Amino acid sequence: MATKMTYEEAIVRLEENVEKLNDGSLSLDESIKIFEESTKLAVFCNDCLEKAKLKVTELSKAE
Repeated sequence: MATKMTYEEAIVRLEENVEKLNDGSLSLDESIKIFEESTKLAVFCNDCLEKAKLKVTELSKAE
């Protein structure tokens, strides 16, 4: 994730990684690499959702 991804791009990439891992055709090293990337993507997506939740809470309080 060298470049800044959007939440939507990260979700798509995460879904692609899940499909690759479920396929079962990857080597152990490839699987570990994809799993590691997927873990980082999941953390990124969770952070995006938490920030959005905070923003909605702040906006709701302002009204």
